[in-house]
Amino acid sequence: MRVEVDQPRCVASGQCVLLAPEVFDQDDDGIVELLESDPEPRHHDDVRESAAVCPAAAIRLTER
Repeated sequence: MRVEVDQPRCVASGQCVLLAPEVFDQDDDGIVELLESDPEPRHHDDVRESAAVCPAAAIRLTER
């Protein structure tokens, strides 16, 4: 799995950080920061759910 984030699109809802804190964080303004673009398989379900619930669709996944 490959993860990309579109920071200008982020609305700082923080759902991704709540679901997958090993992969996502937020800066001081609440904008998503990607910690791991190639997460371990044990985090894949949480990352998929993060992308699914992101209100701005700022998370893109590429399955390998």
